[in-house]
Amino acid sequence: MISNLKKGIHFILTAIVVFIIQFTFAQPPKKRMSKEEYIATYKDDAIRDMNKTGVPASITLAQGMLESENGNSDLALLAKNHFGIKCHLEWNGDTYIKDDDLKNECFRKYNTVLESFDDHSAFLRGRKHYASLFDLPKTDYKAWATGLKKAGYATNPNYAPMIIKIIEDNKLYELDLQQKMPVADKKPIHPVKQEVTKSDFNFPSQILTSKNNIKYILAEEKDTYLKIAKRYNMSLWQLYKYNDVDKNTPIKSGERIYIKPKRRNAKEEFHIVKAGENLRNISQLYGIKLKFLYRKNRLEPGTEIKVGQKLSLRKRISKAA
Repeated sequence: MISNLKKGIHFILTAIVVFIIQFTFAQPPKKRMSKEEYIATYKDDAIRDMNKTGVPASITLAQGMLESENGNSDLALLAKNHFGIKCHLEWNGDTYIKDDDLKNECFRKYNTVLESFDDHSAFLRGRKHYASLFDLPKTDYKAWATGLKKAGYATNPNYAPMIIKIIEDNKLYELDLQQKMPVADKKPIHPVKQEVTKSDFNFPSQILTSKNNIKYILAEEKDTYLKIAKRYNMSLWQLYKYNDVDKNTPIKSGERIYIKPKRRNAKEEFHIVKAGENLRNISQLYGIKLKFLYRKNRLEPGTEIKVGQKLSLRKRISKAA
């Protein structure tokens, strides 16, 4: 009796497995989007983005087509990221993790493809090495493609010719002549979210690098440590520690705020104290941790310094000094 029951259960389980396998392999492969479908679906978004940001619609579409495999890549399908933009320090939105150059790399994830287009343009506008592109006419797609490659957008030596070929094969240059925003279709092919995650030009502060290779920003008006922490996906304690402050310390517009730890030593040997300076000001100026600035100069925390005083930034002064 028990043996027959076991045989019956085994038969049922086998049947279920066979059914699942047959059902899985019987499903037709998911239809891939063609380049024509990609252009028809997203050309209006590219034009909208061009008229807001100045990036030619032909460039946006061609790059999107090339880098997202016409919208068929996993990154495009699952994260609506059509340009392979990674998270970087300034990103505080949703993320998508996948293997790329390294294992488990962080990529930006969007709610709509239009957000991906807008963020791609923001990425270009927010970095100095792409600034010269925006002096070019929007209709000069060849100069834009060449300029992107020269500025380091891609490592492939044929990147510019590939972009130009996509534009010319599909006559995307015609889109660059449109001056008006396209009228939204009553039944759009894909959903368009009305509130994008970032306003058109509300970019994060530019990340700078100090002489001793530490990343920092210059605080904007009305900035707080909490706002900066959220903007760069950091913990408050990190900002406080990196900048030798506590939660009650205010921020001044234009102040240097480190988003990476300062170092034990500065590049320079000495600093001569000027009027209005204190030890924390000097530690921020040179990217040296405040506690090490005290130690190098054999000073107790809270010690006041004098105008003209010579401070060591690399070596600890001798007791005789």
